[in-house]
Amino acid sequence: MHRVLVRYRLNRLSWMDRATGRVIRRYERAAPGELVHVDIKKLGNIPDGGGHRAIGRPAGRKTRSGAGYSYIHTAVDDHSRLAYSEILHDETKHTAAGFWTRAQAYFASCGITVQRVITDNGACYKSHPWRDALAATGITHKRTRPYRPQTNGKVERFNRTLLEEWAYIRPYRSETERRQAFPDWLHTYNHHRAHTALGGRPPASRIPNLTGQNT
Repeated sequence: MHRVLVRYRLNRLSWMDRATGRVIRRYERAAPGELVHVDIKKLGNIPDGGGHRAIGRPAGRKTRSGAGYSYIHTAVDDHSRLAYSEILHDETKHTAAGFWTRAQAYFASCGITVQRVITDNGACYKSHPWRDALAATGITHKRTRPYRPQTNGKVERFNRTLLEEWAYIRPYRSETERRQAFPDWLHTYNHHRAHTALGGRPPASRIPNLTGQNT
């Protein structure tokens, strides 16, 4: 039976939509800017002195109280996987709209004209400031279907990568220390990190304006 499952590529859960049991159909837009995925990742702050990863779980539980949260706002281009990301203090409508204004400016500086943006159904993405921020430059807003986060899969995968390769890669001693490491990690992600879906190349290799900019 296992040989039959392998033959039809049904032997790994990662290849399946767990909600429907169907094989995931992966897609990719033909050019940069045709679709940009946007999402927010809520992350618990590290208290001064370190959390449980640095000083152990019993002591970490005591220091964690009152440390608060960070909200990582991210925009990922569907075609190239080029990412723009900021660590912000909340996920309110005005914060999300301000983030998008800066994200769009970044993509424009890379020679990318954004045509569509896809988000989940979070309150900030249903707000008037968010709508107006997109409408100001004629960008179409798309939303994922309820309970289908895989529709926004490019940014969901980015979130998982940043947890594995930045947020929890080592035991930081403070939130400040972790945040200081973020810009270098994001640069590595965009300019140096090999992506399987891109044939082992970094996202910048798919953007003419960034080709060769590896420093």
